[in-house]
Amino acid sequence: MARRPTPPGTPETTGVGHVVDLVRAAVPPLHPAGLPFVAAPLAVAVVGGRNKWVRRTGLAAAAACAAFFRHPHRVPPNRAGIVVAPADGEIALVDTAVPPAELGLGDQPLPRVSIFLSVLDVHVQRVPVSGTVREVLHQPGKFLSADLAEASDANERNSMLIETAEGKQVVVVQIAGLIARRIVCDARVGDQLTIGDTYGLIRFGSRVDTYFPVGTELLVTPGQRTIGAETVLAVLG
Repeated sequence: MARRPTPPGTPETTGVGHVVDLVRAAVPPLHPAGLPFVAAPLAVAVVGGRNKWVRRTGLAAAAACAAFFRHPHRVPPNRAGIVVAPADGEIALVDTAVPPAELGLGDQPLPRVSIFLSVLDVHVQRVPVSGTVREVLHQPGKFLSADLAEASDANERNSMLIETAEGKQVVVVQIAGLIARRIVCDARVGDQLTIGDTYGLIRFGSRVDTYFPVGTELLVTPGQRTIGAETVLAVLG
């Protein structure tokens, strides 16, 4: 989701309107999947409003859920052949690995970048590269801590194969973690996706793996922080 540009000739807001615009620019919107999680504790705060502890607990829980489900605007770089980070987080692995077996891509190891998302990170997933969705497959599994190397194969996951206009194939895999129990993927086979757009969400701590074609130039290192849709992970060969 990129920032919408202000049309030329639009008058500048003043007074209260200007303050409202500043708040909107500073406070990220909420992902629709988070609405029930924010509404429920708010309702508790309203119903139990006479008890200050119930009210405070409800408001605190609503604020925490709103922070977790935040959906900030992002602007991907305007550069041909790049693959951007599908998620906010920390680079856990930069290596080669066999892509998920359910995709049927063979057993040749491919360049891979794994991003670990803590409960404090933004948890929406972004499209790493523009192209057509060729496969979307969900695989049941365990709920090991997402920062473990074996989580890529053992944990519950949702794998998506994207083919670019040039015929390059990029795989992005949403992986559930120790606390995460729900993977949301809105993309469907045949969809035309645009780099940087939001396509899914994982609740709560989790991991996202990206697999690249052989010959791809990887540009990140373990320990580096990523910004979804904006950090360039690689250049396709």
